[in-house]
Amino acid sequence: MKYFVIGDEDTVLGFGMVGVRGRQAASAQEAEQALTDAMENADIGIILINERLAELIRPLVDRFVFTRQFPLILEIPDRMGRLEGKPSLKELVNEAIGIKL
Repeated sequence: MKYFVIGDEDTVLGFGMVGVRGRQAASAQEAEQALTDAMENADIGIILINERLAELIRPLVDRFVFTRQFPLILEIPDRMGRLEGKPSLKELVNEAIGIKL
């Protein structure tokens, strides 16, 4: 299983430096196309997408998250930081397992 990242130039470049392929998106249309293409690739097991882009295409992200087991879609902050009101990964894990890490 491979990772795939959808984000701004910095995110895609950063993940690319450690061997994660990705696609840059600057608009809702580009993000939607990148996510749709990634979902169709059977080799991809985890899709990382910037929170800001995910918000632009929220109905599509939610449709995939709630109807498909794989690939897993994870929303990550971009270089501007987390979106207000979004829980951190640590908070999500704590809630999921019921133990504070």
